[in-house]
Amino acid sequence: MDTIDPQIPEETAGEPAAGRRTRGVAGAAGRRAARSGGGPGLSQPFIMRKLGVYEVLDEEGLQLIERNADKILEEIGIEFRDDAEALRLWKDAGADVRGERVHFPVGLCRELLKTAPEVFTQHARNPARSVQIGGKATVFAPVYGPPFVRDLEGVRRYATIEDFRNFVKLTYMAPSLHHSGGTVCEPVDVPVNKRHLDMVYSHMKYSDKPFMGSVTAPERAEDTIEMCKILFGAEFVDQNCVTLNLINANSPMVFDETMLGALKVYARNNQACVVSPFILAGAMSPVTVAGTLTQILAEVLAGASFTQLIRPGAPVLFGTFAASISMQSGAPTFGTPEPSLVSYGAAQLARRLKIPFRTGGSLCGSKVPDAQAAHESAATLNMTLLAGTNFALHSAGWLEGGLVSSYEKFMIDVDQLGMQQRFAEGVDLSETGQALDAIAEVGPGSHYLGCAHTQANFQTAFYRSSLADNNSYEQWLAEGEKRIEDRARVLCQSWLDSYQGPELDPAIDEALLAYIASRKDSMPDAFT
Repeated sequence: MDTIDPQIPEETAGEPAAGRRTRGVAGAAGRRAARSGGGPGLSQPFIMRKLGVYEVLDEEGLQLIERNADKILEEIGIEFRDDAEALRLWKDAGADVRGERVHFPVGLCRELLKTAPEVFTQHARNPARSVQIGGKATVFAPVYGPPFVRDLEGVRRYATIEDFRNFVKLTYMAPSLHHSGGTVCEPVDVPVNKRHLDMVYSHMKYSDKPFMGSVTAPERAEDTIEMCKILFGAEFVDQNCVTLNLINANSPMVFDETMLGALKVYARNNQACVVSPFILAGAMSPVTVAGTLTQILAEVLAGASFTQLIRPGAPVLFGTFAASISMQSGAPTFGTPEPSLVSYGAAQLARRLKIPFRTGGSLCGSKVPDAQAAHESAATLNMTLLAGTNFALHSAGWLEGGLVSSYEKFMIDVDQLGMQQRFAEGVDLSETGQALDAIAEVGPGSHYLGCAHTQANFQTAFYRSSLADNNSYEQWLAEGEKRIEDRARVLCQSWLDSYQGPELDPAIDEALLAYIASRKDSMPDAFT
């Protein structure tokens, strides 16, 4: 059962440095935007779900999975590769360390996780954009990681830093996206060892929503922290979460030096790690739901509890990325029933550990934003909300199994996210919601179109899609027989054309650019 959620707290240690000039609240325009994907604007900073969660495991099933995970941890163990410090810390904590494999006494990981917060705030440079992570809150973030984009001309090509900035701008403008995300695409026109600086800066410059940091090397995580200190102030960063960071287990049952290095940097600096086994069931976990859940729980327990060895109280999330594979070709498949069952079950396990949960998004294997993309994404997205997910990565723009960030798909997904946000409000049981005055006014045999209640509420009564065509066939023909992706393309370009960035203190901007220039000058270009 979820606990009562605290609201975003008033700052007692002062606002983040960049927030002093960007404070704002949602107004009437923002509330209208929350009812529609049609216009960019500031709506609610995150979803507070008024719906119950859907659960697939009973108490007996949950206890079975937990016992099996304990058996994996104790008897099989988890490898912590190429990290002597991690092995030493585990040995000092009471684990049985044999080479690089760590065997955990039953209960050790759960005991360590008792210091992790059940609910925390990730602060944005604009305090009105700060998000709650945990409890009944759901936060939608865009696609993460694709090296390719499908652009507004329909061309599939390698992503550039300009594409990265565009997706940050679109995310900033989208009322139904609450978080700027991280690697919204991989800008391959910038050297590998330097691109993280431009990526983190883009989130800081072109948006004032919360964002994710770099995890591809420990020194890149350090750069993220140093840039956050410039943006928010060093003391604020030490005492508050200002960045989320994706730490993938190298499933099955391995944490490698890259992920461990980044995890240690962020945990030491009190920043949140999303510890996520990356599962393609049948290749990286068993083919069964129960077996996959067991492995996921073991991996998360090991990785998440390690953050508490680094710094007790550091925020951490129970992450799950689960997909099935085609047993004919080996290709990943999305929107199928089994990964949904895995995510539902993992959400239950996370709630029992009392740490926030990440899964889901708008996942599909389709190469273009077609009917396959729509039904696979809808299946994943519905599960995301009903599972009680707290942080939903890949919520907009994901195409081709995560290889492509699509502009058109991004806009279509944003519209769907708006519907999910509305659905999460549940049933209005207020006097207005009960509508007894309308029923009395209309009486038997008449209609409600002209009654006072309808006239007072019609503008906000129903979600209004910015992309769906509900006109007559004749009108659709007259307007050029446009498909939804055609309308999405036009809307996307109009958003980019009308983008106006949030104000950033010039002194902070100058300091960020100076830091980036200094770091780039200190290293030669590397494209591998």
